[in-house]
Amino acid sequence: MATYTTEIASDRLISDNPIHQRLLKAYIAAKPWIKGDLLEVGCGEGRGVEILIENADSYLGIDKIQEVVDRLTIKYPQANFKQAFIPPFTGIADNSFDTVVSFQVIEHIKNDRLFLEEIKRVLKPGGKAIISTPNIRHTLSRNPWHIREYTPRQLKELCLGVFEKVTAMGIGGNEKVWDYHEANRKSVNKIMRWDILNLQHRLPAVMLRWPYEVLNRINRNKLHQQKGNAVTDISHEDYTLEDSPEKGLDLFFVLRKG
Repeated sequence: MATYTTEIASDRLISDNPIHQRLLKAYIAAKPWIKGDLLEVGCGEGRGVEILIENADSYLGIDKIQEVVDRLTIKYPQANFKQAFIPPFTGIADNSFDTVVSFQVIEHIKNDRLFLEEIKRVLKPGGKAIISTPNIRHTLSRNPWHIREYTPRQLKELCLGVFEKVTAMGIGGNEKVWDYHEANRKSVNKIMRWDILNLQHRLPAVMLRWPYEVLNRINRNKLHQQKGNAVTDISHEDYTLEDSPEKGLDLFFVLRKG
């Protein structure tokens, strides 16, 4: 049985709907680049497996949680799954995949450059990787599950240090999306005004995870109660792929090897 934290965002909890749809949009936006043998790094609960395998000849998803791997193996017999702690991508050969996707993962990785180098290593020459991560410009509070977050420029410079070609885009949204984001911002600010000692930036991340989870869940439930249809009616179609990463709630980059 899955335990849905606010960090994962559930497709079953109504209050998580805007975040779930935002994360789902990355998979839908990635479809034009998906081909051949595909690797998903950090497949999580399998949010986008059905979307990705439509355009792929083969699919391998890796995740650190064995329970997730076991569950997805049963749910998607046409795909393959493997438990792994990354980086490095142990047991995956050089030049193995035509496409690699990794959404909302790099912000959790201590050695982010090695992470990108491993993605490049397992890509075939001419292969493409698609990654997403939060745009720190629109982050509402410190996320204690993230080692770091990036500005568009920071992520582009990091990627250009590894890949020959980087196309920087973003996952943005229409008025409905930004109205929800603004309501969320105001609600979070009401909570954070009590942090007069700025503990969110002074305490170790591990000490913040439990209060972050509790307050984040309370906040999402409160927004659902207050905003009603503005929460439940948001779909992936309300999120947009933007040519400018600055316009994105999330950064969405396409990286080419060779």
